[in-house]
Amino acid sequence: MHLIIAEKHNVAKRIAQILAGTKPKVKRVHGVETFHFDEKVVMGLSGHIVGVDYPPGYNNWQKVDYRDLIHAQVVTKPTQAKIVSALKDLGADADRITIATDYDREGELIGVEALRIAEEANPKIEADRVRFSAITKGEILDAFESPGEVDFNLASSGEARQVVDLIWGAALTRFISITSGRLGKGFLSVGRVQSPTLALIVDREKEIEAFKPQPYWEIYADLEKDLRVKHEKGRIWDGDLARSIFENLGDEATVLSIKEKTRTDRPPAPFDTTSFISAASGIGFSASNAMRIAEWLYTSGFISYPRTENTVYPPTLDLRDLVSAFKKGPFREDAERVLKGPMVPTRGKRFSTDHPPIYPTAPATKKDMKPDQWKIYELVVRRFFATLSEPSRWIVMNVQLDIGGEPFRAMGARQIEAGWRASYPYSKAAEQILPDLSQGEKLSVLGKEIMDKETQPPSRYGQGRLVKLMDELGLGTKSTRHEIISKLYARAYVQGNPMKPTNTAYAVIEALERHSPTITKPDMTRTLEEEMTKIAERKIGEEKVIEESRSMLDAVFDDLLQHQGEIETTLREGLRTDKIVGDCPSCGNELIIRRGRRGSRFIGCAGYPECTKTLPLPKFGMIIVTDKICSDHGMYHIRIINKGKRPWDLGCPQCNFDQWQAKKAEEAKKKAEIDALAKIPGIGPKTLEKLETAGVRTALDLAEASAEELAEKTGLKINKISSWQLLAKSVAEEPSGC
Repeated sequence: MHLIIAEKHNVAKRIAQILAGTKPKVKRVHGVETFHFDEKVVMGLSGHIVGVDYPPGYNNWQKVDYRDLIHAQVVTKPTQAKIVSALKDLGADADRITIATDYDREGELIGVEALRIAEEANPKIEADRVRFSAITKGEILDAFESPGEVDFNLASSGEARQVVDLIWGAALTRFISITSGRLGKGFLSVGRVQSPTLALIVDREKEIEAFKPQPYWEIYADLEKDLRVKHEKGRIWDGDLARSIFENLGDEATVLSIKEKTRTDRPPAPFDTTSFISAASGIGFSASNAMRIAEWLYTSGFISYPRTENTVYPPTLDLRDLVSAFKKGPFREDAERVLKGPMVPTRGKRFSTDHPPIYPTAPATKKDMKPDQWKIYELVVRRFFATLSEPSRWIVMNVQLDIGGEPFRAMGARQIEAGWRASYPYSKAAEQILPDLSQGEKLSVLGKEIMDKETQPPSRYGQGRLVKLMDELGLGTKSTRHEIISKLYARAYVQGNPMKPTNTAYAVIEALERHSPTITKPDMTRTLEEEMTKIAERKIGEEKVIEESRSMLDAVFDDLLQHQGEIETTLREGLRTDKIVGDCPSCGNELIIRRGRRGSRFIGCAGYPECTKTLPLPKFGMIIVTDKICSDHGMYHIRIINKGKRPWDLGCPQCNFDQWQAKKAEEAKKKAEIDALAKIPGIGPKTLEKLETAGVRTALDLAEASAEELAEKTGLKINKISSWQLLAKSVAEEPSGC
C-alpha cells in the first residue's frame, strides 16, 4: 500500500481526487478521514502533529530556575493523538510513504514528523517527497511523476527554530511575568522575534512623542483659466518673509516657461509574501487575515503557494496559457488586453527556486467564494495581469510663472497610456490637468492664499509597513511575521492599526532596552536566522546552533538577574498605568481595573474602602484600556480581546453600565406587563396563546388593540375582549397593582 501524507485535510482530499481521476473512497481511521483508491491512501495532517516542550517537572513557574530552562532537555510530544494513531496504523501496512506537505522549512519538518511516526510502526517503509507550488491537476500530476528525496537538513533547520524559540520564549517570559507579578492568563510574553518587533513600535512612538513641530508657510495664487499655482520655494520657514511676499504679490501672472516630458511608470514586480501582505493591508486586511485567506485560496486551487520570497516567474510557467484561461469570466477584458501586448513579465530583486511568486492558478467568479476571499483573489489576479502589462505613460508638465517678481509654478500630469494601471487600480496616481497655456501669456490673479502649517511627526507603523520592515531587518520569516503581529495584539501590547503601543509594552521594552538591549535589537535574531539557514544548506549542525543560542541567552540573564529589582519597578509602574480607566465621579480618585478574591474582574475606586464606586467587567477576554475618552464621563473606552474572535469594543464602562441598567429596567417593565395580562380574570393559558398570535403580549397591547380585529383574528367573543380591555387599561397604567 502507498501512503501519501498531506499537510491538511482539504489538501489531502484534493490530491486524492486529482490522482484518482474520480471520487475516492472515504474511510475513517481512528476518527480521521482518509481517501482510498488504487492501493493508495491519502491522509491529511493538521499542521504539526508533535510539538517541542519541556518534561513535566519544568512546568512549575515558581520552583524552576530560569537557567534550568535554558539548559534543560527539550522533548517532543504528540499534539494530535487521533492523527498519530491513524498514521501508525496506516504506516504499519504501507510499503511506501510519500510526503506531500507544503514545500518550505515548516512543511518539511511537518512531513518529517509524520515520517518518523510511520517509521516507528514500520522501520522498513520507503520514503520519498513530492514538491509543488499549486494544487492544480497539472502541478500535482507532474510532482507525483517525479518524486525526490526528503530534505532532512531543511527539516532540521525548522526543528532548530522550534527549540530555540521555546527556550528563549519560556525563560524570558517566566522572568518578566514573575518579576512583574503578572501571572495566569494575563502573563507577559517575551520572544526572540516578538520583542525586537515590539521595540520597533515603541521606539517609533517615542519619536512621535519627542517630535517638536516646526511652523512653515505656503503661498498659493488662483489665476484665470482655473489655474492654481504655488510659490516656488514651497515651504517658507520665515513667517515675516512669507507675509512680505504675500502682501506684495501683484495682480497679474506671466508664464515664463512650459516644459513637457514623457514619464514612464513601470509595472510592479510579482507578489512575494511581504509585498502581498503590504498590498492587502492597503485594501483593509490585517496581516494575519490576509494570510489566512491566501492559504484558503491556495488549498482550494485558486492561487499558488502564498509563502514565498521569489519575485521572478519561472520559465516553466506558461504565462500566455494561464492568462488565456481568464478570457471567460469577470476578468475577460483585462485578460484580452494583456494578451494583445508583448507580455514581458517584470522581475523583482528576489529570486529563489523553491516557489514562484504568488499568482492565480484558476479562474473563478464571485459565486465561488465569500466577499473577503474574492477581494484577496481579485488582488492577486490583478497584480498578475499588471506584471505582464506594458508600462503606464504620462505627459508631465512643469509651468514656471512670475507674479510681481516672485517665482511660482504649476505641475500637471496627464495619462496617455494606461498600461498596467488599467488592470491594477490599487496603486493610485491621479491626473492633474492644466489648461492650455503659452509662453509669455498674461493671466489675471483672481485670489491668493497664505497657509500656515506645521511639520508632522513620523507616522505609526501599519501592519503592511511593519511586515516590510521586519523583512528588511531579518526579523522572523515569510511564514511567521504575520503571526508575530497577531501575538502583539493578543498580548495587549498594541492596539489599533496603525499600531500604538500600550503602557505595558512601554514598560516591557524600556526595562529590556535599559538592562538587556540584546533582546530588543534585530541583530541577535538575524544572526540566529542566518545560522538556521546554514543548517538547511548543510553548513552547520542543528545542535551547534541550539547550543550557541543557549550561550547567548545565558549572557542575557547575566544582565537581567543583576538588575531584577529595577526591572520590577519599571514593569509594575507600567502595568498599573495600563489599568487606569479614569477619575472616580464620586471622590476624584483613580478608577482602576481590579480582580476580586474569586477571580471576578471589575473597575474599582483607588479610594476604597472610603469610596465604594464600582463598575462591572466581562468575565472573559483580555482587557485593553484604549486612548479614546468618553465625552460624558471622562473615562477611557475599553476593548475586550478573546482569542479567535473579533475584538469587542465595550466603550465607556459607565455608558455601558447605564445602558445595561436601562435594558434591565425595560425588561422588568415588560415582564410586569406580561404578568399583568395573565392576571386579568378570564384570561387563561390558551387565551394568552391566541392573543400572542394576534400580536398581544402585554396589558397595554390589549388596551390599545381594536376589539373587532382581535375577535376576527382569535375567534374570541367581542364582548369578552371589550370587558378585558377595560381591566387592561387600568392594569397598563399601574401594572404593579394587578
